Amino acid sequence: MATASEFAWSKDFTIGLIGMGDMGRMYARRLANAGWRVMACDREEKFEELAKEFADNTNIQILRNGHLVSRASNYIIYSVEAAAIGRVVEQFGPSTRLGAIVGGQTSCKDPEIKAFESYLPSDVDIVSCHSLHGPNVDPRGQPLVLIKHRASDESFQKVESVLSCLNSTHVYLTAKEHDRITADTQAVTHAAFLSMGKAWHANRQFPWEEGSRYIGGIENVKINLMLRIYAQKWHVYAGLAILNPEAHKQIGQFARSSTELFYLMLEGRSDELRERVYKAKEKVFGAEGSPKWAERPLLKEELLDRFSLNKPSGEKGGGRGLPNNHLSLLAMVDCWSALGIVPYDHMICSTPLFRLWLGVAEHLFRTPGLLDECLRVGIEDKSFRRDDLQFAIAAAGWAECVSLRQFDTWRERFAVTQKFFEPRFKGAVEVGQAMIKAVLESEKE
Repeated sequence: MATASEFAWSKDFTIGLIGMGDMGRMYARRLANAGWRVMACDREEKFEELAKEFADNTNIQILRNGHLVSRASNYIIYSVEAAAIGRVVEQFGPSTRLGAIVGGQTSCKDPEIKAFESYLPSDVDIVSCHSLHGPNVDPRGQPLVLIKHRASDESFQKVESVLSCLNSTHVYLTAKEHDRITADTQAVTHAAFLSMGKAWHANRQFPWEEGSRYIGGIENVKINLMLRIYAQKWHVYAGLAILNPEAHKQIGQFARSSTELFYLMLEGRSDELRERVYKAKEKVFGAEGSPKWAERPLLKEELLDRFSLNKPSGEKGGGRGLPNNHLSLLAMVDCWSALGIVPYDHMICSTPLFRLWLGVAEHLFRTPGLLDECLRVGIEDKSFRRDDLQFAIAAAGWAECVSLRQFDTWRERFAVTQKFFEPRFKGAVEVGQAMIKAVLESEKE
């Protein structure tokens, strides 16, 4: 781990953090532990609480507001909601120290860069970043996007040096490239899990309960990651979907794919369903027997059975539920196919959640006989019709929120389902963390 003492210019170099949510706190602790002087703030009403929380860390000083942080810091990171970045930068940007470096940690760079260009002094360099993982994931080896938007080589090198203490893998992109890739890798993934949660909520169903149809393998990933998303803050997903112009078409297409595939199943049009799904399979995963097809799969099959809320974490087995048509996975691959997205092209910028979900899709589409059984169930078996109906409705609802840029509606839709599943968040987050850790470890083998 690179520490502040390794750099000659670090003696009087101060890092400012405006916004001390989960990611802001993680950055503050990691930077301080590496020896950097950190000035941080959140809303003024949180000053006493934060000052008490970080009282024992001599490298972190909590200030009352962003004006004080901006005046005192050589490198300032805005770690706030994407929806609020314009308002916050407008408020504190004019106080930025002469010749400072400023960046943001939002998941959507379009509004962030516009805010910096509008409200920062012209003598300020702009170098943004984005850690492509959650605050509870070990950043070592995870992608860290660095965006040299308006900066000297010296300023950019300083940012790289500071953030090297995270031990992440640096990825160099423009703001537009970042938004396109995060839309390709995250928008559909999030939409799938958000829609699953709404569907199970609509049917008043806890899919992990005893006697459930959702048991084992792929179902474990669905349930754990759905709960993991609903255990987070609503704005994390709303900002990426609504404010990222590149995400709109992905989420809209995902809703269309979900509805159209469901109609084919409902109407018994098996030939059309098979032709469409197999066409998507070849476009996304390559033809069987091709060099691409021979590559090592992302997930080992035994990994899927290891983590379940139907049994103690880590216990193998756990039984099997009913055969499922896996509409969510079919729709995701169909969406990628329709938009010409090859998810493997963006693995360098992928999140652990995306790699898990892509690995599950790969498992379904590449395991001999599994996809055919999935299509047969979709046509012949009515066991999941109610859930599929609600899933298609939910996907369309999220897409409408995005197209109309309705933050309030998104928050309300999210909050009511979050409350429904809240009793099981603690166990789900623990199992989800263990699942992601196991996936990351398997990738190193």
